[in-house]
This record gives sequence, C-alpha cells and structure tokens, in this order.
Amino acid sequence: MGDVDKAREAGYPSNSNAGSQYSVGDSKASLAHTTDSEDENPDRGNWSGRLDFLLSCIGFAVGLGNVWRFPYLCYRNGGGAFLIPYALMLFLAGLPLFFMELAFGQYASLGPITIWKVSPIFKGLGYGMIIISGLVCIYYNVIIAYTLFFLFSSFTSEVPWAKCGQTWNTCNCTDRTRKAATVNATMGLNSTIMSALNKTMNSSACEYYKAKTPSEEYWERHVLDISSGLDEAGSLRWELAGTLLLAWIIVFLCLAKGVKSSGKVVYFTATFPYVVLFILLIRGVTLEGSWKGIEFYLTPDWNRLTDAKVWLDAAVQIFYSLGPAWGGLITMASYNKFHNNMYRDALIVAFTNCGTSIFAGFVIFSVIGFMADYTGQAVGDVVASGPGLAFIAYPEGIASMPVAPLWAILFFFMLFTLGLDSQFVMLETVISALVDEFPKYLREKKTLFTGFMCILMFLLGLPIVTKGGFYIFTLIDWYSAGLSLMIIGFFESIVISYIYGFQRFTRDIESMLGYRPWTMPYWWACWLFFTPGVILFIIIFMGINYSEVTYNGYEYPKWGIMLGWMMSLVSIIMIPLFAVITTLQTLRQNPGKSMVEILKKLFFHSEDWGPAYQEDGRKKEAMQPVKTPPTVIGMENGSYTQYQTRM
Repeated sequence: MGDVDKAREAGYPSNSNAGSQYSVGDSKASLAHTTDSEDENPDRGNWSGRLDFLLSCIGFAVGLGNVWRFPYLCYRNGGGAFLIPYALMLFLAGLPLFFMELAFGQYASLGPITIWKVSPIFKGLGYGMIIISGLVCIYYNVIIAYTLFFLFSSFTSEVPWAKCGQTWNTCNCTDRTRKAATVNATMGLNSTIMSALNKTMNSSACEYYKAKTPSEEYWERHVLDISSGLDEAGSLRWELAGTLLLAWIIVFLCLAKGVKSSGKVVYFTATFPYVVLFILLIRGVTLEGSWKGIEFYLTPDWNRLTDAKVWLDAAVQIFYSLGPAWGGLITMASYNKFHNNMYRDALIVAFTNCGTSIFAGFVIFSVIGFMADYTGQAVGDVVASGPGLAFIAYPEGIASMPVAPLWAILFFFMLFTLGLDSQFVMLETVISALVDEFPKYLREKKTLFTGFMCILMFLLGLPIVTKGGFYIFTLIDWYSAGLSLMIIGFFESIVISYIYGFQRFTRDIESMLGYRPWTMPYWWACWLFFTPGVILFIIIFMGINYSEVTYNGYEYPKWGIMLGWMMSLVSIIMIPLFAVITTLQTLRQNPGKSMVEILKKLFFHSEDWGPAYQEDGRKKEAMQPVKTPPTVIGMENGSYTQYQTRM
C-alpha cells in the first residue's frame, strides 16, 4: 500500500501532492539512513558529496561572461555606479529565480522536461530549455577550442602575436609601442599628420590602409583566417577542428559517468580560475599605468543611472551569469539528496558569482591600464568586450609583459577551465532531460548516449570552424539565448508561483530544509511580483532596443537574420506546441470529459508529482502524516484545501 493510501486510512488530509500531505519530520534522523557515498535515488544517482554540487553550481555560474563581459559593462555603464542596479537586479530577479530552480529541481529529482509534471500543459518549457542549452553547447565548445589553440600556441619563447612580420600579417599591421609614440612626439607630428603619412606610405602596398595590432591580425588572419562574410564559408580550419575534437573528448571523459565523474573534476576546474585570477591581479597591479585602468573601471558616473539601458544591462548580466531558465540549475539540483540545504547553497553561489565578476574587473582593467600607458592611448580606446577582450585586447597586454608566454599559458588555461564547467552543466542538462523523459530506452545506456551527443555536437560545430565560421558563431550567440531565454524564464516563474502556488512551493521547501527560512516574505514578494516584473521589463526593452546582428561592421544578409530568428523562435514555439500536443493526448485518453475538466487536469500537477525519494521505503521516515490541525490554505486541483504547515 502506498503512502497516500496509508495517510487516507489514518484519517489525515488527502491530496495528491506528496509535499503537502506530509509534515516535516526530523531531517537529521532521515539523513542517518544515508551517507554522502550512498545514493537516495539508485536509478538516477546522486552527487557523491555536498561539495560536488556546490562547486558545480559555482563552475556553471562563474563562466567566461564574468571575465570578458561584466568588466566592460561596468565601465560602459557608469563604473562604480553600475554596482547599484547590478545589486538590485541580483536581489529582485537573479537570486529569487536561482533559489526557485534549485528548490524545484531538488524536490522532484527530475530533469527539466519531466519535471513539468507540476503543470503538464507547460511541458514545452522543458523542451525550450534543452534546445537553448543544446544550441549554446554547440558554439560554446568552439570557444573552448579557441582557448586550446591559444594555449598550445603560447608554449614558445615569444608569443606569436607579439609583433608584426609573421606570415599572416599584412601591411596594415602596426606595433603599438611606447617607442613609436615617443618617436612620433619627437618628430613633432600630430596624430592627423601621422595618419595621413601612414596612409600615403602604405597606399602602394595596401588597397585600403587600416592600422591593426599584431594580436588583432593573429586572431582574424591566423586563428580564424576569416572570410568576407556568411555566404563565403571557405574551407575547414583543420587546427581549430583538431582542438574542437579535443575539447569534446575532454567533455565526454568528464561526463562519462554523469555527475559521479563531473562532480570530481569540478574540484579543480571550479577552484583553479581563482588561483590564476589572483596571480594575474598581483602581476597586473605591479605594471606601470595599471591604476589608470582600475580608476577608469571604478570611477562612478551617477548620471548614467537615469538611463534605462544601464538597468537593462544589469538585469541581463545577472540573468545570464547566474543561469536560470537554461535548465542547468534544475538538472544539478535534481541530483541532490532530498534534505540538502539548497537555501544555503543558493546564497553562497549567487554572492560568489557576483564577487567574482567584480574581482575579475580589477584583473582585466589593471592590464588594460598598462596597455593604455604603454601605447600612449586613452583607456577607453583599448577596452573591449567578449572575444575581442579574450583573444585580442588582453593577449596584446600579455605580449607586452616580461615572460609573456608564462602569463599567456596561465590566462588561457584559466579561460579553458572556466568554459569547461559551464559546458559540463549545459550538456548534462540536455542528456539528463532526455534520459529522464525516455528512461526505458536511455537510462541503461546513458554513457553511450553521452558519447553519441558529443559526436553529434562536434559534427554540428564543424561549420563554425570554417573560414566563415565566426559569422555563424556570432549569429548563434546573438539569437539563440536572448529573447527566448527571457520568455521561458517569465513563464517558469508564473507557473511555479501562481499555478502550482507559492504556498505549496513554500511547504515543499520546508519539507526539504526541515524549517521555514525567516526570509520567506522576501522570497514571496519576489516570486509573485518583482521577479516576473523584472523579466517582463527585460523582454519589453529587448524589443524596443532590438538591432540586427553585425560583426565588425559586416551586415548580415536577410537569410542569415531569418536563420537567427528561427534559432530564437524554435525554443519559444515549444511552449504552445506541447500545450496543444498534451491537450490532444489527454482528450484522447479521457473521452467524454469536457474541455474545462481537461484543462484543469493539465494545469495542475499530475498524480505522480512529488519527491522521488518517497518511493524508497528507507526514505519515507523523513516525512510523517499530519495529525495537528490545518493552518494553511492552498489550492489543490482547482479547489481550496487546508494543510498543516510548521511555522
């Protein structure tokens, strides 16, 4: 006889929500039945230890964007003043949604598709999540391939992007050195005269003269060997194809045994970047001119706070950095044991992530300040964002340092480990979601399926490492996880807070923690109002400020833009598509029922919704039937039912 039947026979309040029909028992007593090395869920498995999950979350949240995007946004949006909207968006949107997903995934122990038993009509949200994660997986590993290319190229006596005169350089290549600036000043020639003179001197050798640094030409003409546009794919860059293959082999080896293997790898990959960041910071602040960059990074411009674009940038950065709505947080939390303290973990990861972003800004701008001083330029003329920072601006600064290869090896190995953590989680999200959805076919063959997915995504990534591949890279980056991610995040917050119900969700959290956090009123206010409101604000302003994709002044053809929108819409379309599919399936399975009854059945959680651990007799003792009078009112299958909850 099941637990529900036992509770009903004993005269306790009956409902199909396992989290609501039991009160919280002694969580410590229940934990005595299992140790960190034992699995509560033998079918799916659990993290081997608490730190496995925590470090995996930190590795997922702290990624490349913390190093190459946040510092630039901070500089562009008012320096130190940007920290105000950044902190507000963290507390109003990022942290509440982060905690919500950890609690959601841990309670059900299901992947991002199957977990929508909580409201079956919204199953398309799960498919949308894995489509976004899958698309990003394809091009994200290409970034890791780039870092491997630079890493291997750094094992020389002199980094190859240090100066002109290489086979890939053109007459546009210009060494930006202090010596050149000094000579120009000595000659008494102003910048206008020098520009005209340079153009005249090079007109015979260059069809159009445009000064480029050695690192810029190394990136564009040697690493990418970039073509003229999207419609000129060109041949495969075999060196990049090789590093891409190596990247996928590394990912497979780390994920071959699921969270059991990746959970051990993150002990290194999640902590090593902090060691390198600290070393680079010490080196950076000892360079001449470094404090100019740091001052430029932090000097507040309070007038920028009146610009709505600044608040939009803060919200988007928090959203992308913490990683809600990708399915990754749900996936990682689903491998937790039922009584893991995800409340504590959410706070640790969120604040670690934001602190890392701010810390990385000091590392980046200390070198940017040195570059500006070394070349005689303004800091604002040197700073860059994204791949431009990681593969052009920062390498150029490294090339100017003594013992440049050492610093290059450290920097690119750090980028490699930062990217690897995020890639682990995104790929595991796709794999776990499909395995949970089709356990009969995939559960026993998960390792083989993981290998198949790695091979498939490697093949799909090959067009990105052709000569025209970076245009594809930019297209996917621009469209795959923008508006679609926000729409999925908005519906996710609405479904959990309003349809499933924030009170019921609170009881689920209490059943896992063994107590109700004193901060619950804050979480309620955010889940019900602030978080969906902020996401709606992002969606509206994304529409208002929409601009078509470009790269270095190149305008994409219309068919390329249409392809980008298809990548964006394919994940959004999953929401209405599976709503229709699920409705038709339920109508066929329940002939004679009215549409109102069918919709009520689809909007509210299915009968088998609840914590997976209750299926194991060893775990049932963690929750005991309620005998005390009910005190909380919640909606159950369209009608109000009373439940007892410990305050």
